[in-house]
Amino acid sequence: MWLRRTAVCAMVVPLAFLVLRDAPVRLAAPDRATAKPAAPPAAPRPAIVSRAEWHADESLVKEHAVYTGAVKAVFVHHTGHTNSYDCADAPKMLRAMEEMHVRGEGWDDIGYNFVVDRCGTIYEGRAGGVGRSVRGAHTTGFNAHSVGIAALGTFDPGVPVPKALIEGIAKVGAWKLDRDVDPRGFVRLVSTNDDSLYRRGEVVHLHTVAGHRDTFSTYCPGEALYAQLPVIRAEMARLRDRASARRTG
Repeated sequence: MWLRRTAVCAMVVPLAFLVLRDAPVRLAAPDRATAKPAAPPAAPRPAIVSRAEWHADESLVKEHAVYTGAVKAVFVHHTGHTNSYDCADAPKMLRAMEEMHVRGEGWDDIGYNFVVDRCGTIYEGRAGGVGRSVRGAHTTGFNAHSVGIAALGTFDPGVPVPKALIEGIAKVGAWKLDRDVDPRGFVRLVSTNDDSLYRRGEVVHLHTVAGHRDTFSTYCPGEALYAQLPVIRAEMARLRDRASARRTG
């Protein structure tokens, strides 16, 4: 499968190396549960660039969205792109990534629920509605009841992680995470796929805000971004505490 993929454009060539080790996997038997009304979010919705605004190719989408209920975990990824891009080029990069995920890898849609660029701009990823709990294809074995947020770039050891990027990830994570779940705490999840680091059916206790490497054999989201996960957790908690104070103040 991997050998059939070719690079879509020069801008996403660095992604090719990552995808070999870091490919989201679509579950073979999706649970087409009906989404239930969610409780009000613990933090306000941030500004999000919609699929229509970044000109996603909706004709590429193969399946209707699957909804899995309240978000209990946040998985942080990186996309493998170069870090020297102009943020104005992010929509073009997303379109190339969508085409690679669907036409190159055979997935239903772009794998991540959200993508954040180095300027902190948040983009809608997988289709289905940003306000709903859309099951992505970002973290094998743990796609249900989670949200996948990808940082546009590659964060190897020593690579600076922009403050705006950290804040963007925290904003969307604080908004999407179930209000009863502490972003600084841990969550109990059950693996649904033997291809993860855990056997199917195995109960796992993970950080509520985790890196892709915590459940899959990969270096994603890169050493530099992984080291910033405590900062992201703290910022998510701060945003939610501030929102709570405003509601009760």
